Formats: sequence, C-alpha cells, structure tokens
Amino acid sequence: MLKALRIFAAAATFVCMLTGPALAEKVTFVVSDAAGKPVKDAVVMVAAGPGAPAVKFPWPLEMKQENLQFSPYVLIAPVGSDVKFPNLDKVRHHVYSFSKGNKFELKLYGKDESRSVKLEKAGIAAIGCNIHDTMVAYIRVVDTPYAAKTDADGKVILDIPADAKTATVWHPDALPAEVKVTLPAKRTAPVPVTLKVKSHAH
Repeated sequence: MLKALRIFAAAATFVCMLTGPALAEKVTFVVSDAAGKPVKDAVVMVAAGPGAPAVKFPWPLEMKQENLQFSPYVLIAPVGSDVKFPNLDKVRHHVYSFSKGNKFELKLYGKDESRSVKLEKAGIAAIGCNIHDTMVAYIRVVDTPYAAKTDADGKVILDIPADAKTATVWHPDALPAEVKVTLPAKRTAPVPVTLKVKSHAH
C-alpha cells in the first residue's frame, strides 16, 4: 500500500511539472471613454501568480526626448529594470520624477546624450522636464509579465492565465486613473472597459 502511494505521489508530481502554472489564453480588451471613443495608452494588467514567467517585454525600455515631447507617452517597465532617456532634441533637457518610490533627477544633458534610471518600485513614475513644463509622460512599473497597453483603436490582446479572475486597467488621464475589471468565464468575445478620460491630447 505504501509503495502504491509513493508511486501515485511521484506520478502526481510529474504531472504538475508538465502542466506548470495555469495555461495562458489570449484575451482582447477594448477600452473606450464615456462617449465611446477609443482610449490609447491604457495599461491592462493581470496579477502574476505562482509559476509566472519572468517579467520582460518586447518593446524598448526607453523614454525618448524628441520634438520637445517624451515618447512614448506611456511606457510599461518591469520592476528593477533600467530605463534609458535619450535626448534627440537640439536643446538640453533636465528630466525628473517626484513619484514616491521612483524619484530621480537627470540633470541637464544635450543632443545625442543618454541617461538611464533603475526603477525599483511597482507603481507609477510621472516624468517631467525641469526646463520644458509641457513635457509630461508616465512609466507604469509592473511586477507582472501580464501587462500591455492599448493601441490607437483602444485595443490590446493580452496573454493571461486561464484562471485569472480580474484585470486592472490604468490610464494617467482617467478619473479614477485605475479600475478593476471582472473577467468573464467565457472570453471568446472582447472584454469592454470604459474609462472617464480628461483629454485625448496624446
């Protein structure tokens, strides 16, 4: 009997090793404002559970200064990652963040120069330029690999665990900035999300 139990336990362990964390599935999110217009740069996130893969993304971890603007307006970066701040303008910039947990200051530097910052805390880093007040951008620092932002059509396709129950949607120009979304059991149709957005300047 004891031998049989040991064999069963070994088999169960082997099956768990094969299956690993819950299988991922592709889910489409469609984010719009109260008027039904698509919302670009909304960050959709699902919390990482046990066995989640490392947090890394295919896009460049950089916030460019170009044409007296930051680009992109919203960047998603993993906790502990180094984000580059290349200056492509002909003028100098003084980049900073006063955000709690991700405060930094990059003093004046000029064209074709670059600086980098390690972002240590999950949350938001609001980025500004001490010389040009109209330059504003945001970095959403995340501790989950299940994160992406919407395109110009307000859509994003995210690979999330099949057993995920909720998603968080955040946009710097929304009030409130962050909302929780309950995921439907059947996810063949896009998941609609409505945000109250202050402006569509970006």
